[in-house]
Amino acid sequence: MASSKEYLDFILEQLSELEEMSYRPMMGEYILYYRGKIIGGIYDNRLLLKPVKVVMDQLGQTRLERPYEGAKEMILIEDTEDKSFLARLIKEMYEVLPAPKVKKKE
Repeated sequence: MASSKEYLDFILEQLSELEEMSYRPMMGEYILYYRGKIIGGIYDNRLLLKPVKVVMDQLGQTRLERPYEGAKEMILIEDTEDKSFLARLIKEMYEVLPAPKVKKKE
């Protein structure tokens, strides 16, 4: 099942406190970026974030789910109502995520 544009719009509104949020459609789903780094995505109308320690520590009990068959598990964010909490979580997550790989021109 693909994710709806309406759910994407809802999540982007919830993350509207963050500047430089962007997304890329990918096979019916959406990859989410914050300041150029991949933070997670929307899969089957679920917000899934990369499983980094800072996120797992803040959420306490986390539920890991696969975005699709054969993928690595990601953190399911069930409470998407608290805009400030989501913004803080993603800002802290950004600090520990690796920089995007620079593609070499051939």
